[in-house]
Amino acid sequence: MKKKSADNDNIKISARDVNLFYGEKQALFNINLDMRANHVTALIGPSGCGKSSFIRCINRMNDLVAGCRIEGSININNADIYDKELDVVDLRARVGMVFQKPNPFPKSIYENVAYAPRLHEMVKNKAEMDSLVENSLRKASLWDEVKDRLSSPGTALSGGQQQRLCIARAIAINPEIILMDEPCSALDPIATARVEELIDELKAHFTIVIVTHSMQQAARISQHTAFFHLGKIIEYGNTSQIFTNPKIQQTQDYITGRIG
Repeated sequence: MKKKSADNDNIKISARDVNLFYGEKQALFNINLDMRANHVTALIGPSGCGKSSFIRCINRMNDLVAGCRIEGSININNADIYDKELDVVDLRARVGMVFQKPNPFPKSIYENVAYAPRLHEMVKNKAEMDSLVENSLRKASLWDEVKDRLSSPGTALSGGQQQRLCIARAIAINPEIILMDEPCSALDPIATARVEELIDELKAHFTIVIVTHSMQQAARISQHTAFFHLGKIIEYGNTSQIFTNPKIQQTQDYITGRIG
């Protein structure tokens, strides 16, 4: 199968002939996809089409699912992340994850951000940790809202603030890639707009892959879009081309609401 390429040498993530099985059930079929560094790649398609299953392959979260089996290869920076010698803990430090529902730890705002850097021994003293926490919260556009209550529980924040806290937590260990699995689906329109603005800012520092049920969101925030259907990639290209001039009739039918 011809690879789905980002038409650029600046490839961060490269999937080749990826097949994913949950027991006897096959969830992904021959996924070939290149994703560029410091871009937002959106994965769209109806529920159950394999979008979330695919991004969970990128940080090997599917390893935690009993009976899960993967074929093919996924490379980050030209290194196979399914190499038997690879340290999965290190991989998950390099590939952050933000989930559909905000899931702050039952800890203070400060500790939510500090937890992983402390675990990975990234800082030497409290002053360094204070700086890291502040910088992470600033990058997540949350610092000004929480700087006077860092000892308050993260769970006491609003839904939109909780999701930005989870983004701050993800970027605190300075990953190369951030995976986002429908990060705005539980948020109101104002909070969604804040997160979308944040994603646009973060792509300067990180490679972002976002699963979204909202085609309008994909059109607003991504540079490349892949349309998934029944575990296969139907079409992949520049977002503007996918939404204004798709090459495949099935893509056109999905975007115009004829199929769902």
